[in-house]
Amino acid sequence: MITLFMMSIIAIFFSNLFMLISFTISKKSFLDREKCSPFECGFDPMNLARIPFSLHFFLITMIFLIFDVEIILILPMIPTFKLVNLLIWYKTSFFFIIILLIGLYHEWNQNMLNWIN
Repeated sequence: MITLFMMSIIAIFFSNLFMLISFTISKKSFLDREKCSPFECGFDPMNLARIPFSLHFFLITMIFLIFDVEIILILPMIPTFKLVNLLIWYKTSFFFIIILLIGLYHEWNQNMLNWIN
């Protein structure tokens, strides 16, 4: 137990040391106005460098990513059906699917599933 503690202390020490060295060696200047402006061959920019994006599209994308993670978590439940106690498997599956349905209800209640508001 003590060796694990000492190894974690050494790892934290070295990671902090390397971060400190990288911050002191780097030559980044956050206050330089020219570096923060968009580069267009010396001319003034024709339009904004940061185009706006749809926040609703971003939220739909996040819901899709969460849906993918849910599918990844559900898929191992199928092969483990015959390997574990059925009562425990049913309870775990039921609990997981109830959590997913509560999340779906919350998204539906917040009108996040409608593409056009």
